[in-house]
Amino acid sequence: MTNRLADAVSPYLRSHADNPVDWWPWGQEAFDEAARRDVPVLVSIGYATCHWCHVMARESFSDPELAAHLNESFVAVKVDREEHPDVDSSYLAAASAFTEQLGWPLTVFATPEGRTFFAGTYFPPQPVQGHPAFRQVLDAVTEAWTTRRGEVDATARGVAAALAAQPAPPGEHAPLPSTEALRHAAARVGAAEDVEHGGFGGAPKFPVAPAQLALLGLGAGGDRAALALVSRTLRAMAASPLRDPVEGGFFRYSTRRDWHDPHYERMLYDNALLLTAYSRLALLEPGLVEPGPVQETSPSSPEEPAGGAAAAARTAPDPLSVASGIADVLLGRLRTPRGAFASAQDSESTIDGRRVEGGWYGLDAEERRRHEPPPVDEKVLTGWNGLAIAALAEAGARHDRPEWVAAARAAADLLLDEHVTSDGRLLRASTGSGVSTAVATLEDHGMFAEGLLQLTLATGLPRYAVAARELLERTLVDDPAAAVPFAAPEGADPVLRGHGTALAADPSEGAYPSGLSATATAALALHRMTGEARWRSAAERAVAPGAARALDAPVAFGTTFALLAELAAPSTQLVVVEPAVVAGAGAGADATVAAAAVEDTTTLVPAFDLGERARRTLGPGVLVGVVGEDAAEALADAGFELFAGRRAVRGHVTAYLCHDFVCRLPVTGIEELDRELAEQL
Repeated sequence: MTNRLADAVSPYLRSHADNPVDWWPWGQEAFDEAARRDVPVLVSIGYATCHWCHVMARESFSDPELAAHLNESFVAVKVDREEHPDVDSSYLAAASAFTEQLGWPLTVFATPEGRTFFAGTYFPPQPVQGHPAFRQVLDAVTEAWTTRRGEVDATARGVAAALAAQPAPPGEHAPLPSTEALRHAAARVGAAEDVEHGGFGGAPKFPVAPAQLALLGLGAGGDRAALALVSRTLRAMAASPLRDPVEGGFFRYSTRRDWHDPHYERMLYDNALLLTAYSRLALLEPGLVEPGPVQETSPSSPEEPAGGAAAAARTAPDPLSVASGIADVLLGRLRTPRGAFASAQDSESTIDGRRVEGGWYGLDAEERRRHEPPPVDEKVLTGWNGLAIAALAEAGARHDRPEWVAAARAAADLLLDEHVTSDGRLLRASTGSGVSTAVATLEDHGMFAEGLLQLTLATGLPRYAVAARELLERTLVDDPAAAVPFAAPEGADPVLRGHGTALAADPSEGAYPSGLSATATAALALHRMTGEARWRSAAERAVAPGAARALDAPVAFGTTFALLAELAAPSTQLVVVEPAVVAGAGAGADATVAAAAVEDTTTLVPAFDLGERARRTLGPGVLVGVVGEDAAEALADAGFELFAGRRAVRGHVTAYLCHDFVCRLPVTGIEELDRELAEQL
């Protein structure tokens, strides 16, 4: 039997290389083999840190007898959903015709033409509570394939037809919602708050970081109810078992409404987005009345329900320490030897010779040192790394943590070197053993571009913004009649395209931004840095079709909701320009040294003071950049109009506060800047 997985880029596929199952990697060759043998295709989809994927691998795919049956009657294909998200989305959509309990492992049976005719998730080795054993499923599929082929083909055609029924291109859309409409929608989210335990909904309970960021955006714009709600939610999460109390960082979700019994995967995307959320909350909470002792007020108060989540929130650590713990996990556990970030850390670990779900995470710090930590999926995904780069760059700049910014730069440099080809094409995934053949998706382009733009705003280095613009240019669809203004340059997965089962852009974004919303977010930031109206227009066109959906369900469409708030707010740009000698000192440099390096030190405001004040400015529609004088000139020469003519006045650190590129007179003092911010924001 040929071992086709031993040299796979994906650690998940390599973990199955020694199975007795004759696995094929994703590709047209597997379907051609099924056609040659006239057998169905089993497509098994999972990922390296999926607990039930491990369980099914041990129970079924390691069973020689069951594997022999699989090898005789099927062509078995193993897919890493993180490496091939288009494949996962397509088969999830098809599987929804057969089960409401979607998840992983995803077990799909398809014709040699790639059309699904049956699907499920985890199947046990023995029947359990009405769920058939995996062997029974295989027998039933084999029987249907050999004796009722007409029914199988009819089912497959029906599912394929449903998938092919793409929505018509949108016509004229209603105007984008106002800030007031968005606040009303946020108030409805508050009405759905779990006032006993914090968060939204019942079990299982997820952190839904995009929704938290959307509420923080409204809170930064003056919506105190939204700010109080997100403060309670984030603090309740920080005080709950969803957060690792020893190392910090958050697990993927909790199986119970009270945040207990989490699934212990630590996902890169969750922790990147939550780092941004907690770092922003740390800046906003001084303007919010802290949840003190429970008062005898109505629990329907929009800012402070009595007891429950508010009481739990009082036991939480402060937001900046939570953010620091998340950054420690990113830099300590998830950073690969190559300098980028791994996709996840596993939920299972080996304790006293047994593999235990969450076992290592239940140990204290001393006990953990005596055991191997759960393994890390070393796969570097471009999009998820973009989220981490953006989070570390922004939080590091706002809170004077240069080591976070340096880590963001290292990851960005690696991706620019290894995930961008000489002709500008973006690659999706790599490990130390090589680069995946999977095509880069729209989320890869949008998330990475946003990370690069945040890195320029944090460091003043123009090359990251230039690279971001090049990525976004490749996604822009110039046809104004197109259904969406952005698309992955290489399209969907080529095998799916050949089968006619590729889906339109996936708008879902409960756990992290969709490709469309991520790209629109980056495009809006690019507009604010370049002044080019086409980028804002593209962002508006991208968000318009989903605006009503986001207003109805902000928790499910958090990034779209946040982007709507950005588009509804006045555009404010704040640029701080440092003289070259001060800029060279860097954030956090000693004030005396920085001041002595410039003429007229008696009136100088040191760079880190005025720059720090600027970096702590938050609000919808606000973009902040702190750059050196040379960098401002280089950015202007590269077409980033926001930085044109920005100079350090008479050698002083200088702030420019602008509204849609129309700037007030430059100021060199914090008090002056505070007055201008109070007038404009």
